[in-house]
Amino acid sequence: MKIVHRDFIRNGPGSIKMVPEEADDLWLAYNLIVQGDSVLAVTVRKVLREAASGGRDAERVKLKLEIKVEDVDYDKEGSLLRIRGKNILENEHVKIGAFHTLEIELHRPFVLRKDVWDSLALDVIRQASDPTASADLAVVLMQEGLANIFLIGKSVTVTRSRIEASIPRKHGPAIAGYDKALNKFFDNVVQAFLNHIDFKVVRCAVIASPGFTKDQFHRHLMLEAERKQLRPIIENKSRIILAHTTSGYKHSLREVLDAPNVMNMIKDTKAAREVQAFKDFFTMLSNDPTRACYGPKHVEFAFDRMAIQTLLITDELFRSADIVTRKKYINLVDSVKGSGGTAHVFSSMHVSGEQLAQLTGIAAILRFPLPDLEDIEM
Repeated sequence: MKIVHRDFIRNGPGSIKMVPEEADDLWLAYNLIVQGDSVLAVTVRKVLREAASGGRDAERVKLKLEIKVEDVDYDKEGSLLRIRGKNILENEHVKIGAFHTLEIELHRPFVLRKDVWDSLALDVIRQASDPTASADLAVVLMQEGLANIFLIGKSVTVTRSRIEASIPRKHGPAIAGYDKALNKFFDNVVQAFLNHIDFKVVRCAVIASPGFTKDQFHRHLMLEAERKQLRPIIENKSRIILAHTTSGYKHSLREVLDAPNVMNMIKDTKAAREVQAFKDFFTMLSNDPTRACYGPKHVEFAFDRMAIQTLLITDELFRSADIVTRKKYINLVDSVKGSGGTAHVFSSMHVSGEQLAQLTGIAAILRFPLPDLEDIEM
């Protein structure tokens, strides 16, 4: 995210001008903009003009509008934010109080104004302007006849391509067509790899599968790179690593991020810290269940007893339209940090965030055992 100008005070009013430069930035903006904020941006609106014939012609006009936010929608596939609200800026074409939807796209600047820049908003701004927070990772998840290519950013996991093919059985009369079908499938995956994986952007590319499919494809990829002199592959072959998974489907991304060789490549990133925290939580839940809890009631019980060492929470909980609920979770994060604990805010569009969402979206590792937790309803 490019921060052009900032003028705000902590826990007070102010504004910031930003330009989203990648999909992750739009997701961060989505988490930053809440009901009651105002957003200023250039937009296009259809206006009616009097025609010479006496009728009226519709014309699309580019103009600058500022709207009081009522609703925000994030379109992952289209890399787009839709912000709906009432216009609050005097304009010859749009009356004050008229509804309008601003569309914020990549590389389109906008100004965000808030009455209160709370600690969560400031944390999102810090994350947005921190280049080291990125965990850009490309993953080719495979099994025979299926390959999915994912790009994992610091906040968003995007499916870039899906390649499917019918592969005959390796035994019996169909064996003659097996090698031919497999090679054709691998050729298609190589093409998708070249189209969607840019080593100027990603730290490394992981090829993962059950069995030996990953090894067969890696060998095919390297042979093709030498035969066709594919420079992006040849020059970055040390950044292409292999990992074992139980399937070629998206849920196996968790296994990829758990692999030690992958963790080593992204160890200094936000995503790696979250994956490790999630791993530590499950280890504690298995080995000492009185020192781990999840669900709002259990976490609040632990918080009231100053027992939280590490808090895991998804950004989805902060997007509540109810300001009291939002403030409650912001205070929880601030208090845990203030008492020397650690708080990880997981993106609900990320692999680890999706896992946490399945556990109610909030969990904690405790400083000391709380056996009484078992008596409290979830």
